[in-house]
Amino acid sequence: MDILHNLYAILGLAPEAKQEEIRDAYRVLARRFHPDANRNEGADVLFRDIATAYEILGDPTQRVRYDAQRIRSAEVNEPNYFSLRVTPSKRVLPTLDEPQVFYLLVEIVPMREVTKQGRHSTPLNLVLVLDRSTSMRGARLDKVKIAARQIIDQLGPKDILSVVAFSDRADVLIEAGPVTDPAELRATVSIMRANGGTEIYHGLAAGIEQCRKHAGPHMVNHVILLTDGRTFGDEERSLALAKEAAKEGIGISAMGIGDEWNDVFLDALAAASGGTSAYINSPAAVVRFLNDRVRSLGEAFVERLQLTVAPDADVTLESAFKLHPTPQPLATSPQPIPVGTLEKKRPSAVLLQLQMPPSDKEHFRTVVRLDVTGDVLAANRMGYKVISDISVEVAHNPEQEEPPSVILDALGKLTLYRMQQKAEQALQQGDAANATRRLENLATRLLAAGQEELAQIAKEEARRVSQTRTFSEEGRKGLKFGTRMLLALPQPGGDSGA
Repeated sequence: MDILHNLYAILGLAPEAKQEEIRDAYRVLARRFHPDANRNEGADVLFRDIATAYEILGDPTQRVRYDAQRIRSAEVNEPNYFSLRVTPSKRVLPTLDEPQVFYLLVEIVPMREVTKQGRHSTPLNLVLVLDRSTSMRGARLDKVKIAARQIIDQLGPKDILSVVAFSDRADVLIEAGPVTDPAELRATVSIMRANGGTEIYHGLAAGIEQCRKHAGPHMVNHVILLTDGRTFGDEERSLALAKEAAKEGIGISAMGIGDEWNDVFLDALAAASGGTSAYINSPAAVVRFLNDRVRSLGEAFVERLQLTVAPDADVTLESAFKLHPTPQPLATSPQPIPVGTLEKKRPSAVLLQLQMPPSDKEHFRTVVRLDVTGDVLAANRMGYKVISDISVEVAHNPEQEEPPSVILDALGKLTLYRMQQKAEQALQQGDAANATRRLENLATRLLAAGQEELAQIAKEEARRVSQTRTFSEEGRKGLKFGTRMLLALPQPGGDSGA
């Protein structure tokens, strides 16, 4: 652990703490997070930091050396680059003889004072991995070429670009290098032709290899994969490759066009590195989706964000869902959880669902420790860390309180997303009647929420399921990604700091 990690903050202490206070703080944290006492994966991850902090601060000689290093370091008085804003679903939980659900909205907020200091253009190390299989022939490939040419025009000589075209083999159309001759690069993209089948592993492997050539901690290292087909026999290898890339600081975003691609696979591919996955329902939408993704990456303030969630031993982390900037379900294991990029002008937000244990007594208790770490690109500050410990009161017959409106809104929209998931699960289990009923209920709820287009899709799929016992791929993906996108949090007035 480098000296810029505030070991005092890890132990929850001020730098002036006495040795006995350091010892007592460590003992409290060990009771909460030691692997022998707490089986939650996040607790194991965070206890390593806690043990390291105590090893140094608990030894007076090492502590003096550490304090001297911090004082000499220019970073000891560094600004707060981002903060955590944590909103609980309830401030006081009732005593209950059964488990109860507790939500936390975790917002990672870029600090306005830092992001306003000068105009910083984030350098991109970008690879476009483009499907050029036979099924892409015509309007799809034409729109991809238009989007790629527009992206080239957005980039500058400080940016690195590579383009890989793949079908059942991969060709590097543009070797990774600075964007110094946009006209030549645009011409190279224009000659791409469609032929062959779809084997994503070849394209992904070539793209990651190109990204590695210039990958560095001070850049946004990102691969954007666009495909319209299913890959056969290489999904596990592709996922393993994505996980290795994530360890090297390379993110992957995956975009599927049309109806034939495997959305579960592309979701997993993107989630492994904190990237995003998206459904492009028409060739015309390709240009907007690709350009929006590149612009978002160009707005990066902090890259390679990771969230570690360490509940207390009797608390369970049930789910995590990224709400902003791009809604995406997050895997809760392995930890840390990749969150992706924090943009300069808007927060990232994650909704956590925790299960609290039964309790029959009034008390004030700790619930979870949150640790967010990321690389602050503009400040050349790697591994910046913010920690937050969350506690809650448990009381007999507390006053009735509604969850904060932002959580209520997110939960209402998350219910819509889960309704389409449950309809799909019911159909997979052979219960077409249950699936139909769920889709009809979803249509009603969507209509009430003013989502008329999605409501119409749900009605049509309900009729289809009742008659044919199958979804249409267009309708299924439309509902899945359409209800998912509803979860994006509104951003009032571009608020970007506390």
